[in-house]
Amino acid sequence: MSKPKVGFNWMASCGGCEEAVVDLDEAILDVVAAVDICFWPCAMDFKKDDLRAMADGELAVGFVNGAVRTSEEEEMAHLMRQKSKVLIAFGSCSHTGGIPGLGNLFPKEAILWNSFVESPSTENPDETIPQPETQRPEGLVTLPALQDTAKALDQVVEVDYYLPGCPPPVRLLKGALEAILTNQWPPKGSVLAPDVAQCQECDRRETKPEKLELKELKRPHEVIADPEKCLLAQGLFCLGPVTRAGCDAACIKGNMPCTGCLGPTSRVRDYGAKALSGFASILDAKEEAEIDKLLDQIVDPEGTFYRYSLPTSMLHCNLALTGNGKKGA
Repeated sequence: MSKPKVGFNWMASCGGCEEAVVDLDEAILDVVAAVDICFWPCAMDFKKDDLRAMADGELAVGFVNGAVRTSEEEEMAHLMRQKSKVLIAFGSCSHTGGIPGLGNLFPKEAILWNSFVESPSTENPDETIPQPETQRPEGLVTLPALQDTAKALDQVVEVDYYLPGCPPPVRLLKGALEAILTNQWPPKGSVLAPDVAQCQECDRRETKPEKLELKELKRPHEVIADPEKCLLAQGLFCLGPVTRAGCDAACIKGNMPCTGCLGPTSRVRDYGAKALSGFASILDAKEEAEIDKLLDQIVDPEGTFYRYSLPTSMLHCNLALTGNGKKGA
């Protein structure tokens, strides 16, 4: 009996999801023995034409990590969908938009201007910005076009399952591989992680007061957190109460607050709005001056509450479609 064929593709992301596969350690040998990895350009010498040459649906499962930001990534999203029986959004960036999605706060022209003209490490006196097409003596030179916004995978193609995390925890990846081998999948559209809040997995949950009232908000670099006490109760921006479980509270065990990379549970429509309302409910401030002081302590509200989910939020991704984009407009 032939082994199920599996493919991996990396789009707009940091590459941590590819590392998650390697983090299987010696278990990756069991994976290689059980499945036939037919497309994984990050690890082996596969080309786009190798994927094109496959029959439609030839891959039993395709894993796609990264948001969709360029024309080439959109092409690859459609190609992976076409060649995969089951398509999995692999990691936060493909699941909810991820860190690349924060670029949606700015017009693409501003991003290009900052990257190629204004950044401290760039010397570009002619203020040259890369173009999708440039005619040279040798012929037409092309680059993938940067699209107006970054999108989650299911905003471009139909997705069967979601494997969340930045990167996805190894135990969740193992669960997905087991589903491949046994062909025992949950209902289509499921997130392959527990549908409970992160606090359920946190060893510090017993130290969380029944009623929290915070008069001060702190950032991790400002304090040395008590390694035994609930981080939220210490005034830190811990998003465990609004974040899906599945990572065994790894960051919290490292004495760092949860930043929300596994996304919302099924009962939440907008992760950032839920997180924001949750914090608002525990702030102990009645007077205007007290409220202003607390608000000033939220230094980066977009990066705090929408760090991984701006493209899939109710704000959507139209914030970038304003201004002329030059010099940070």
